Amino acid sequence: MYSGVFALLPSIPRTRVSSTQKIRRKKAKTPEQESAETFQITIGPPQLTRFEKARIIGARSLQLALGAPPFIKVSSTMRSPIDIAISELDQKVLPINIRRTLPDGQYEDIPLDILTS
Repeated sequence: MYSGVFALLPSIPRTRVSSTQKIRRKKAKTPEQESAETFQITIGPPQLTRFEKARIIGARSLQLALGAPPFIKVSSTMRSPIDIAISELDQKVLPINIRRTLPDGQYEDIPLDILTS
């Protein structure tokens, strides 16, 4: 059918092969077992980036706008879901993990309280 070199080359599958060197964190059973001092962040900066912060506040404010109960006591000065979400982030009460991914497929799950300390 085909003539030349291209007919002799084996076909390459087009599926992406995942990396075998994944960085996975085991969840600590208690906060005392894995604290901010023992947890080492290997991917990205040791603090929350502005993009991660914006994503967290946006997602949490959407949840609050759709009727999710807040994790903090809401004062009369907080009028919008965004204000409540910012207060929840500042008080470190959100049970969220940040997944930082590298282009080669490696990832690391980091608890939010480690990044905001």
